[in-house]
Amino acid sequence: MSAEISSGDGMATARHVALGRAGLPACALLAVLAFIVSLSVGPVVIPFQRVLEVLWHGLSGPTVVRATREAIIVLDVRLPRSVLGFLVGGAIASAGAVMQGIFRNPLADPALVGISNGAALAAVMWIVLGASAAAYLPHVVNTFGLPIMAFLGALLATGLLHAIATHKGRTSVATMLFAGIAVSALAGAGTGVMVFMSSDQQLRDFTFWTFGSLGGATWAKVVAATPFVLFLMAACWPLARALDALALGEAEAFHVGIDVERTKRLAIAAVAAGAGAAVAVAGVVGFVGLVVPHLLRLMIGSGHRKLLPASMLLGGALLLLADVAARTLASPAELPLGVVTAALGAPFFIGLLLRRRAALFG
Repeated sequence: MSAEISSGDGMATARHVALGRAGLPACALLAVLAFIVSLSVGPVVIPFQRVLEVLWHGLSGPTVVRATREAIIVLDVRLPRSVLGFLVGGAIASAGAVMQGIFRNPLADPALVGISNGAALAAVMWIVLGASAAAYLPHVVNTFGLPIMAFLGALLATGLLHAIATHKGRTSVATMLFAGIAVSALAGAGTGVMVFMSSDQQLRDFTFWTFGSLGGATWAKVVAATPFVLFLMAACWPLARALDALALGEAEAFHVGIDVERTKRLAIAAVAAGAGAAVAVAGVVGFVGLVVPHLLRLMIGSGHRKLLPASMLLGGALLLLADVAARTLASPAELPLGVVTAALGAPFFIGLLLRRRAALFG
């Protein structure tokens, strides 16, 4: 029996090594294809070749080229939306991979520790209460008030979470999980009060934002989100070895030279920056941070040196394809992005759980 188990483990490891070598190039290729599809498909379909011509000639060509109908659609409407969608999907998936590594739980994601609910509470406070003060605020504050408030809400939720779970410089992962449930419930109660006070128009705005959307994508939002996503990715690279060691347990990680507390603090800051910025510019988009890292672990293994960049690429690609579906399934209307990701992600994740149950219990 032991020989059979050893043989099975060896085959699984060999399969992960083989898939791991091809995993990153495959994810990169899928991301490129998804990006071109997102520029091509919509209420107005533009052939792939024409999209590439517009990108090649339009970005550096004469003004007359940029003034064509196809160039305006690709460069001014879809390009900022696609760039923002890739950043949001990649940030959510990478944050999910980091959270699952730090909690040593493949079901963990930023929503589990209250980051999304904190951002949602701050956003609905801006929608309901900020409207009455809009006449007294500068134009730039009115323009970026919602994403700024959502980001601050995510940071506040993360700070509260860390304060509850940390004592004398040590952070308890179990306490953090329970604190996340409490923070989520508290933010949900506050959101319910705000929704109760809102008008019909405010309620419609908040409902659409809650389900997620890239419909308001602009270059200003891309510029606002990019530094936080870059910080997440820059923090992920030095975290990879520490997250691999933490999979063995905190004591074992400490004995191989990992500064466990520093790793936790850096991981929390990176997740708050990346996931908070994503929620701020695109609303609440579920299942990407849960499904993408889980799927990649099954395919290429749990090594974070490949898992983290692969999560960025595959998360961005899947969100772009989900956005294409949101734009086209009910055209000319547009479905909320979170509805599409939930409709695609939930059945897929249930299938993965059933497959895991069959592997465990036969």
